[in-house]
Amino acid sequence: MNTETIVKVLKILKKEYKKHKYPIVTEVAEQTRDPFKILISTVLSLRTKDAVTREASKKLFERAKKPEDVLNLSEREIQQLIFPVGFYRTKAKNIKKISKALIDRFDGKVPDNIEELLSLPGVGRKTANLVITLGFDKMGICVDTHVHRISNRFGYVKTKTPERTEIELRKKLPRKWWKEYNDILVTWGQNVCTPISPKCSHCPVYKYCERVGVKNHR
Repeated sequence: MNTETIVKVLKILKKEYKKHKYPIVTEVAEQTRDPFKILISTVLSLRTKDAVTREASKKLFERAKKPEDVLNLSEREIQQLIFPVGFYRTKAKNIKKISKALIDRFDGKVPDNIEELLSLPGVGRKTANLVITLGFDKMGICVDTHVHRISNRFGYVKTKTPERTEIELRKKLPRKWWKEYNDILVTWGQNVCTPISPKCSHCPVYKYCERVGVKNHR
């Protein structure tokens, strides 16, 4: 798939994906536009289903709306609030560390550049890019497992890791689509272009897709 075709595909999917529920971090962003809540909800969402993340975020933010509030909670209290998100003990520890780092190093504010975000405990490129794009409306490309898988399935990139996919997309994908690319493909990946047995018969971009690596589909 070349760039001209990926643009056609994205225009089609942009209309279609809105029929489905948005990823949880996008929900938080639309409701609050608060970089701290976007950062923490993204940390909670890692390896966790959206329904679980949604409830955990709600419970945590009822008690802690800013870094100072988090530091007033014990690690055990945070664990109880966010359970049963994946790796909840590690995430509770990181949420405390992140909040302390924000207060000690950034005057309680979430930084608006990737390098400083990556210096925070438990924050990787996916999280940093989401905070940049959703929290600060800056240019970035967030690549999670869905974006990595579908970009390769389309045949638009040929990469082994999400990190390499981000690098290649930054080279090839028109900047106009950088911010929306994650929302579109994550939503599509959760609902139609699933990891196993994707729903190709329901896909409006089937004729454009090279279906790399797809052995069975519905």
